[in-house]
Order: sequence, then structure tokens, then C-alpha cells
Amino acid sequence: MISRLHDPASRGFASDNYAGIHPDILAALATANEGHQAAYGDDAYTERLQHVFRDHFGARATVHPVLTGTGANVVGLQAMTVPWGAVICAESAHVNTDECGAPERIAHLKLLPVPTPDGKLTPALIERQAGGRGDVHRAQPTVVTITQPTELGTLYTPQEIAAICAYAHDRDMTVYLDGARLAHAAAALDVPLRALTTDAGVDVLSFGGTKNGLLLGEALVVLDPDAVRGTEYLRKAAAQLASKMRFVSAQFIALMESGLWLANARHANAMARRLAGAVSSLPGVRVVRPVQSNAVFAVLPADVTARLQKRHPFYVRDEGTGEVRWMCSFDTTPDDVDAFAAALAEELAASGADTEPVTP
Repeated sequence: MISRLHDPASRGFASDNYAGIHPDILAALATANEGHQAAYGDDAYTERLQHVFRDHFGARATVHPVLTGTGANVVGLQAMTVPWGAVICAESAHVNTDECGAPERIAHLKLLPVPTPDGKLTPALIERQAGGRGDVHRAQPTVVTITQPTELGTLYTPQEIAAICAYAHDRDMTVYLDGARLAHAAAALDVPLRALTTDAGVDVLSFGGTKNGLLLGEALVVLDPDAVRGTEYLRKAAAQLASKMRFVSAQFIALMESGLWLANARHANAMARRLAGAVSSLPGVRVVRPVQSNAVFAVLPADVTARLQKRHPFYVRDEGTGEVRWMCSFDTTPDDVDAFAAALAEELAASGADTEPVTP
């Protein structure tokens, strides 16, 4: 018997990946565990999942369950590019900074990063890397990728995504959306998932599950079948074809059919707003970015950060500026937020912080 290795009452704000599994997802896994099903996606759950995702993304959508977000990005981008192709992304994009070079190492594509003030691309910013078409010396820009919400917690409106897609399509480029937290964006903007994807002109996207209550699993969703090639083969070659795929698919069915995806995301977003409100008035704290989804970015004195991390896990985003990131989850409670804010106040008082609070 495995003994408990942690204090279940201990909650941090490092990542929504730290959260456990939603009880409804556990129940779905238990149901899917009954009897035998065909392997590698030829099961009843994965077949049903196609219809579930089409309800959200449109009749042409095809969903490919995968194991990780990096895997979804690698398979999706590789399926959209040619060997001489390049992908334009924000400099802060997860594919550029947090995937150990996987898109370039595994997918053999060239990333063309663009500096952005808030993590968001625009047609004008994309234009900086969109040149050189037909130049044999340059990797050819063929795909634009955006993250929604961005790695800095900011949101694209449906109109902003549509403008990017129109710009890209006019130049024979396609658009990939990294949607690891797409549910949180839809919840924050109060729009259907297809408003941020299908209706805006996105060609392919990833849809996150692990950050929104699943045990594991992400979804690669192809909206335009003409924008990809060989997706099934590339998924296998990238080690993302789960043999017991029914357990990934069953989780997504439970998440998507009942509206749990939206309830979880709304709750996480609300906890982030509560957290920002609780800490922004504390002397020595600067909330430095708009709180638009389930992330809060702030600057703290370095000694306060070091001590507070021993009490509640969270990450430092920028050692130079002292910027930290706090993430809220589907299972973050108001008591968690209040306890964290109280601990922060104690550490600020211990450090003698007297800086006036500043908010965006």
C-alpha cells in the first residue's frame, strides 16, 4: 500500500498542473475501466469523442487525443509545415521557451520568434518575420502560431484572432492555436470555443485537459483538413499515440459533454481575480499585468519571494525584475487564496517592505 506522500491541505500557486483530478473525471475513468476496448483509438470512447468535439468546434473538426501539450504542438505544427517551412510565434510562446526545442528537434521546423509587449501577436508584428517568400536562403514562413491565453495571461479577442487568420491566409499561411488554457479564455470572454477558433479562421489547435481537471491528456483538433497532412502517422512517430486511448477520450467526454470544462475554468479565473484583489493593496506588491484569466503576475522583494515559496509553491518568471507568477486551478478555494494573501502579508511585514502598491 502506498502511504500518503504529501499534505492534502497544502496548496500552492505554481501551476494548474499541480492540481489533482476532478472527481467527475475520476468517475469517468472508473467507468471506462470496465471490460475491454480496442487499442490505439479504435474504441467506442474515441469514436464518441469526435461527435463531442464537433458540437463545440463544428462539423469538420477532427480530434486526435494525445498525451502532452508539447506532443500536441509538435504533431500539429509538423503536420502543417513542409521540411523547408518556418513557424512565426511570439518570443514568449511556450513552443519557443518551454519545450526544450521539441518543435525544432522533432518536427524539424524553424521557429521565427517576434518580440511582443504583452505576449500577443498582431498582423503588424507578424509582418516582421513574414518576408523572404521565395528566397532559397530563408526558411519559408508557412504557419503562424498564437497562444490563447498567452503565456503572460493576456487574451486575444475573437476579432484579433480573426485579423491574424485573415492576414495569414491572404499570404498562404495557416494558423495554429496553442490552447492549453483555451477553456479559461472562453470563460473569461464569455464566448463559445468555436468563436475563438473555427469562426475566427483558425486551422488547427490544441485543447488542454490536464490544466483543467484531467489526469492526463490533451487534444489536437484539426478544423481544416486541408491544412494538415499525415497527422495520424506523425502522432505515432512522436510517441503520442496512446495504446489505451479510451482513458484519454473518456476524460474529455466527461469534461466537455456536461459543461465541466467551463465551470472549472470560470472558477479558476474567479480565484485569480480574488487573489489579485487580495494582494494588490499590500505594500511591496506590484501586480504588473492585467488579470484576464487564471494567472496573476506580480513583482515582490527577492527575500519575500524566497521565504514565501517555502510556505506556498510558486514560480519566479524573471529573476532580474523579481516578477513571479501565481496560477489558480479548478480546485483552488477562497480559503486557499486568503491564506496565501495572509502569508504574503506576514512575509512583507517581516521584510519591512514599505513600497506603495501599484496595479495596472
